[in-house]
Amino acid sequence: MEKLKSKLRSLKLAGIVKSVDSRNKYALENKASYLEFLELLLEDEYVNRKANSFNKRFYQSKLNTQKTIDNFDFNYQAELDKRLVLDIASCRFINEKKNIVLMGKPGVGKTHLANAIGIEAIKQGYKVLFLHINDLIEKLNQAKADGSIAQVMNAFVNADLLILDELGFKKLPSEFIDGFFEVISRS
Repeated sequence: MEKLKSKLRSLKLAGIVKSVDSRNKYALENKASYLEFLELLLEDEYVNRKANSFNKRFYQSKLNTQKTIDNFDFNYQAELDKRLVLDIASCRFINEKKNIVLMGKPGVGKTHLANAIGIEAIKQGYKVLFLHINDLIEKLNQAKADGSIAQVMNAFVNADLLILDELGFKKLPSEFIDGFFEVISRS
């Protein structure tokens, strides 16, 4: 069995490596056919890869796990159209290449909703990046200083959904306006 696991690892089939022992035992006890056994192993690999992809995209997104659609108190914002928010959370706007702007006074839940929409997008397989505007400016500043501006810009524009928080609350320094608008136009 260790020889088989070694080959599975070299083929990068970690999901099968994790389950081959238990699936083999199950197949023997239940007299499963070779094809049924193979289907079980492939399903384990598929589920493992899907979970790894989700976890990687979630980690890279910088989203807050606590700020979900389910945790948002729609009663707190009675004038908010819940149906519209849930429609936005379907993430159709991403494929339609539309922008969403959440506006309102501080403390009304814009960040929570933006985060929740980002989580829904990740669930649907999209790459998401959540940045506070201060972090965007800092990253652009550091990238200009160390010569990595092209890589940083690519990271921003390669996201399927780029969420910029607190955009209207801080004035962009003039030296970053061009970089900011390049990110927006290329996203």
